[in-house]
Amino acid sequence: MLKDSGLELLRGKKNLLAFSAGVDSSALFFLLRDAKVDFDIAIVDYGLRKQSEQEVNYAQELSELHNISCFVHTADTITSNFEAKARKIRYTFFDTLIQKYNYDNLITAHHLGDRFEWMLMQFCKGAGCVELSGMKEVDIRDNHTLVRPLLHIDKAELLEYLRLNEIQYFEDETNLNEDIKRNEFRHKHTQPLLKRFLNGIKKSFEYIDEDRNNLIKDVTVEKIGELAYFKSTQNRRTDIFTIDKYLKKNSYMPSSSERELLKNKALVNLGRRFLVNQQHDFVFIIPCVSEELTMTKEFKEECRVLKIEPKLRSFLYKNPGAFKQVKDLLASV
Repeated sequence: MLKDSGLELLRGKKNLLAFSAGVDSSALFFLLRDAKVDFDIAIVDYGLRKQSEQEVNYAQELSELHNISCFVHTADTITSNFEAKARKIRYTFFDTLIQKYNYDNLITAHHLGDRFEWMLMQFCKGAGCVELSGMKEVDIRDNHTLVRPLLHIDKAELLEYLRLNEIQYFEDETNLNEDIKRNEFRHKHTQPLLKRFLNGIKKSFEYIDEDRNNLIKDVTVEKIGELAYFKSTQNRRTDIFTIDKYLKKNSYMPSSSERELLKNKALVNLGRRFLVNQQHDFVFIIPCVSEELTMTKEFKEECRVLKIEPKLRSFLYKNPGAFKQVKDLLASV
C-alpha cells in the first residue's frame, strides 16, 4: 500500500511517528512495520475523553511489544479554539523530541480523505490551485522532513487493512460531532464523494501535484534571530506561498483577505503579530514591535538612505544583527 519512493526516504533514518491509536496511525504503524521501517512513536493525551487513557496504554503496549520508544505528553486543559491550540501543542511536542533526539523525519498519518477535506474547505473559503493542492507527501522543514506516506490512500482502505489483519484501533467519538466544520465536510461531502469517485480523485491529485511542482519552486527562508527573509522569485504566487508556509510554521494562519493584501501591498501587518515587507528584491518577515523607541539620528539616516520602511525600524533598532544583515542585503541590490 505504501509507495516505494516514500519508504526509501525513511529506511536507514531516525523516524518519529505521530501516533493517536486511531484508525489512521494504527494502520500506518503496522504498514511501516511490514515495510521494515524503524521508528519511535509519540502520543498526546488532551484529557478530554475517558478513552484517551486506554489509547495511551495501547501506544505503550505496542512500544514494549516492538521494542521501540514511546513518548507521551499530557496537555494542559484547552478551554477554547481547541483544534488550533491542540495542533500547536502536539507539533511543539514533536519538535522538542526531534531536536532532543535528532530525528530525521516526522511521519504523520494524514490520508487522502484529510487532503480532499482540506481542499474542499479551502475552495469554499476562496483559494488558488496552490492552496487547493494542500498537503505534500514530503515537506522539508528547518530541522527535519515531514513525511505523509498515506496521502494516496483512502480511510476505507485503511479500515479494510486493519480488519483483514485483526489490528486493534480506537474510534474518537468527537469525529462524529458535525458542529465541528471539518467533521461536517467529512460526513456530508468528502466521504460520499470518495466512495463514488475514489479513483478519479486519486488521479486528480496526481495531476495537481505535477502542476504545483511546475508552478511553485521551493524557496529557502533564511533567519537572523527573529528576522526571516528570502530573495524574491519575482513570481508573486511563489513569494506568497513561501510567506504563508513560514507563518504556518510559526503558528499563524493568514486569512484569505490577508493573502489578498500580500498580493497588492508592499507592507502588510498580519494580526498585529507579523510585518511582511516585499520590496528591494527581498521579502522580510519580522514580529511586530508595539513599543515606541527613541532611535539615534545616525540610525534614522541609514534607514532613510536605504529606504527601509518606517514600521520595520523599531525592530531593526532593537536587533543590531538583523539590521546589519538587512543593510548587507540592500547594499547588494
